[in-house]
Amino acid sequence: MLKILAGALAAGVVLCAPFLANAEDLVTNNRIGLAKAPNKLVFRMTTDGPSNNMPDTAAGYRKLFEDFIRKHPDWQIETQLMTGDIGQEQARLLEQAKSGAAPDCAAVDSFVLPLFKKAGVLKSFSPYFKKEEIDQLFPFIREGVTGEDGKLYAWWWSTDLRVLYRNKEIVPDAPQTWDDLKKAGLASVEKGMEGILFNGGRYEGTTFDWVANFWAQGGDLVDKSGKPVFGEGENKAKFVKAVNFYRELVESGAAPKRVATIGNYDDFNAAAAAGTTALFVGGNWQLGQLKSTLDDAQFAKWTFSPLPGPTADQRSTGTGGWTVASFSADPKKVEFCAAIARDIYMGPANEVQGQLPTRADLYGKYKVFSTPDNKAFAEALQKGRARPGASVYPEISNQIQIMMGKVLTGAESTEQAVNEAFAASMAAYDRLK
Repeated sequence: MLKILAGALAAGVVLCAPFLANAEDLVTNNRIGLAKAPNKLVFRMTTDGPSNNMPDTAAGYRKLFEDFIRKHPDWQIETQLMTGDIGQEQARLLEQAKSGAAPDCAAVDSFVLPLFKKAGVLKSFSPYFKKEEIDQLFPFIREGVTGEDGKLYAWWWSTDLRVLYRNKEIVPDAPQTWDDLKKAGLASVEKGMEGILFNGGRYEGTTFDWVANFWAQGGDLVDKSGKPVFGEGENKAKFVKAVNFYRELVESGAAPKRVATIGNYDDFNAAAAAGTTALFVGGNWQLGQLKSTLDDAQFAKWTFSPLPGPTADQRSTGTGGWTVASFSADPKKVEFCAAIARDIYMGPANEVQGQLPTRADLYGKYKVFSTPDNKAFAEALQKGRARPGASVYPEISNQIQIMMGKVLTGAESTEQAVNEAFAASMAAYDRLK
């Protein structure tokens, strides 16, 4: 296993421990560890760390990083924080990796991981994870991080799913179908709410939250070769039907017109706190955020249920998540990046943030994932589906976001918007071949 955890370094830990124990600046805004540490790794991260906007979560991450760096006193981690524009951030990271200017270690969103693998810019983590750890990964996770050569090229540490949140006082019964949801949204409007909220702006969440409605019908975005097929034959009919479902929510007033501009899950938490909505499509992680944001009496009104489908028996939900990967040409830095993934993110970070683990055996290790809520999330994952591991997916997602804006604002007919999205996706596929 990791040589940095053993051997000569053990002596270094003993010698440095007293000094580190008195250090007050081990975790700063842009550095973890002491500035005088001889080895430095640049880690570009999301808010899944000490800069998280939830105080309790930030404190939990701070402790994890403090404990970690005390075990590695000859290392410092220079942290770079990504903005909330994940699509742009990941595109920039890929271009930097291709030119050799990427950070040593970085968070890579699972939906663009295939692009990084295809570009050949990721370094192998295979030497640093045990076979039994890899075997415990959910199949779609294991497939996502494994290259064609069978090597491990990232560690996918968290997964998630989309569910329907509702205020039980306003919407007492869980909607089972699209029609149920439309009726519930209209009923909430009659009680002074603004209707059901969902992402509809230029944002990856818009695609991923919505696409479950297409998948629930058995639709496929791409075929086995990675070619877009959502605009052809039966797939197109299912795709148009799923788009029209969202369109009808807005046109009927069951959802407000402003959903066309929403591109941030925080908007839903804010609306719940303000008491302006009783329904929203969100991620499983938002349950913990609601608990932290609302007082006990308000939080008790909220619950969640699986996303409705065209029928009660047709259900799906998107499963995503984040990975940690290395781009460094220095084997020591690759190994240290793997250590961050192992010691911080593979389990401990899941517990701190309530992010669902990607290893089946971790659900029994951490008490938080044995709660009724997390058991319900785990059950819903059985209907989960990951984004296709096709190089063209990011452009398909981009085109769906553009399409959704046209449809939700009424700028174009559904048929026309879908045709344009498919044509643009096919053009991108032809360029990537």
